[in-house]
Amino acid sequence: MNIIAYLYSDPLLESTPNPNVWGWEVDRVYQDLGGRDQLQQLLKDCREEPAEYLLIRRLEELGDSVDEVCDRISNLESLGIKLITTESVGYNQTPLQLLKEIQESQRSRRLRKGHAKRRLKASPGPGKAPYGYKRGKDRYILDRSAAPVVKDFFEQYLLYGSLRGAVRYLEKKYCKKISVSTGQRWLSNPVYRGDTAYQNGQVISDTHVAIVTREEAAQIDRLIRRNRHLPPRTASANRSLAGLVVCGECQSPMTITRVTTRAKQGEYLYLRPTKCNKQPKCGAISYEQVLQETIERTCQDLPLAVAGMNVPNMNGIKSAITSQIAAKQDILAQLPNLTANGILDSETADIRAYKLRTEISQLQGKLASLPPVNLQAIAQAVSIPQFWLDLSESERRFYFREFIRQIEITRQAEVWQLKLVFIF
Repeated sequence: MNIIAYLYSDPLLESTPNPNVWGWEVDRVYQDLGGRDQLQQLLKDCREEPAEYLLIRRLEELGDSVDEVCDRISNLESLGIKLITTESVGYNQTPLQLLKEIQESQRSRRLRKGHAKRRLKASPGPGKAPYGYKRGKDRYILDRSAAPVVKDFFEQYLLYGSLRGAVRYLEKKYCKKISVSTGQRWLSNPVYRGDTAYQNGQVISDTHVAIVTREEAAQIDRLIRRNRHLPPRTASANRSLAGLVVCGECQSPMTITRVTTRAKQGEYLYLRPTKCNKQPKCGAISYEQVLQETIERTCQDLPLAVAGMNVPNMNGIKSAITSQIAAKQDILAQLPNLTANGILDSETADIRAYKLRTEISQLQGKLASLPPVNLQAIAQAVSIPQFWLDLSESERRFYFREFIRQIEITRQAEVWQLKLVFIF
């Protein structure tokens, strides 16, 4: 029994499949990439020595149109070859069902191929441009009236680390009302960083003018990761300790309670457990006392914690990634000459350039996610008590959350102690 197999793949749409995917005893595999020269060779060989079975994954691999597919099915039938499809219902359907399946598959392939060609040119995908941009001929261009609004939103978020606060700021200053979920999408949207993202998950860097710099984008990502560990809404709370303090006795989060006198001439802040199940319940503690103790312990413990870290050589890691990016950029710069000299055809060069750009984008993402090199210098700078006392509550909130994951309060009779749990 003579069994042959045929594989077709378009380099624009998929990676080259493994010729040993059949799980059958196959006598010969014909494989095409983009064109169909091997399919013509298959038909020629079968006229000289017909095979009994032909294995294919999908019927649409036999041609670029319904007429081509039907013509080649007829040729195979005339040669007495039985066609077996492994990834579709295919050949055993009624003619009408078969025709409909081939038409839908070919239409889907044409659409995906059109999108793939746009990706090779680093052009944006279909759809409306994000707020702050307009669609140009082959890339996004800045909308001069909307881009400053988006820029101000990012600056506000970087300054205070509060998404809801940045959303309220836009509404108050520009009368631009957006939802919190929209603001969240803005923070993580690659378009505002000068990159283009596609539905296949791949990102190409530096395709248009950015609203947010790489350094700002890295800081935004750190703020987003940091705020994930906090209870809802505390990221935008006015007080710097909001969402950080936990009672060590009942393990309940502690909320900030505001108390005023009858004449409302004074205001007192307390930290009290929200879910205490002990009897009697754990009492409230003065917010100002906990704040002062937190500042003192941060100044004492943070430099020691940083000094005790087993930190890898960040300079070396960053240099290695930077070298990889430079090497790929050099290869990218050589492609036009290779095409001009006939070593590569334009389509192959475009595919290679696309892969290089996505690899560069991935390396840039790794580079941006690395912690600051001068962590010890930063720890020394913030270990001065006066540094904290000169900050506003919003600014203190920002810096506390850069270093502290949790503040745990333990009690012994009327005395309480504070323990800091750092992020690293």
